[in-house]
Amino acid sequence: MNLDLLPLLQVQRELYEIPLGWARFERYLDVMTGGTQDIVLPLAVMNPMGKPHVAALLDGLIALGAEEVAAAAIVEARQRLARVDGRLRVGLVVADDAQGGWTDRYLTETSHRFESMGDLERGWVVVLCWTGKAWSRDTVRDEVLATIYRTLYRQRHGSPRTLRQMMTQEGLVAAFAGLRPPTLDAEELAYTREVILPHLDSTHFPTVFACLYGDEAAHSVGYPPLGLSPRAGYAVAFDETREGEVAAEAVLLRSLGDA
Repeated sequence: MNLDLLPLLQVQRELYEIPLGWARFERYLDVMTGGTQDIVLPLAVMNPMGKPHVAALLDGLIALGAEEVAAAAIVEARQRLARVDGRLRVGLVVADDAQGGWTDRYLTETSHRFESMGDLERGWVVVLCWTGKAWSRDTVRDEVLATIYRTLYRQRHGSPRTLRQMMTQEGLVAAFAGLRPPTLDAEELAYTREVILPHLDSTHFPTVFACLYGDEAAHSVGYPPLGLSPRAGYAVAFDETREGEVAAEAVLLRSLGDA
């Protein structure tokens, strides 16, 4: 697997040197499209009209050495996936869910993980750095590995349509990246499994969304709740992946179509 870093943090930060207004937005469009009719840098999800907290996060990520951490994670992924064919470029892009109405965290995350195909077609691995999240070198590494695996999985298996397919994908993503999943005690895990069982083969987005993200997120976007804790469906997916021992490297590689 050929994986390369696409440096984007300084590119994004320089946009915030331009005073808020139309000139900044025009520059953002120029940078993203390179003066063409296509997108040449994967910046569509960033908020070019963001408030100072976006620039502050970019400063923090740069000071943290986030792209150096990403480069090391890329080397790790390249070694672990050496037998997988393909070429991808990996970039960190700030997604603004903390202030303003540019990006809804839950809906944008869902689209990014399960629906959007433009980045895949262009060979981009877009790692979303949320303004509402605290970032460390460990969380940067985890997100880079998770997004690389998710991108490869979707390239080979297509976009998941049912809740079962989404949970399978995200369980494997967590296993590969060593993510620390949301934790539910045994009683709540059993309850969550019971609630989502009738919906595993559903493609009804509001229902699938509520199963994955829980009542609080469902309420926030106007979907009917199902009586579930935050990210309850993810917790079950991670737990079942661990129980099935699919975290083994050979199984992960086979899931990517490796012989």
